[in-house]
Amino acid sequence: MQETNTTFVAVQKNEDGDITAFKTSDGRELSYDDALQAVQSGQIADVNVGEARNGRPVIRGNPDGNPDNNLDQLPSF
Repeated sequence: MQETNTTFVAVQKNEDGDITAFKTSDGRELSYDDALQAVQSGQIADVNVGEARNGRPVIRGNPDGNPDNNLDQLPSF
């Protein structure tokens, strides 16, 4: 897996508040599925892929004890 400094800096959410897209620190806008592939291939720092209760893969911020940098707290774009 490659090392990267690229991070998620903003998100888009649907009417239910679920994240549907991400904006990266290098200016790319990624759908959730494209972001998932980028995280799995090591292109995005400070996040990982976990499993939701329904068994689907979900993008999560790496735990660091600071709730203020949770993906849900990122600004909208």
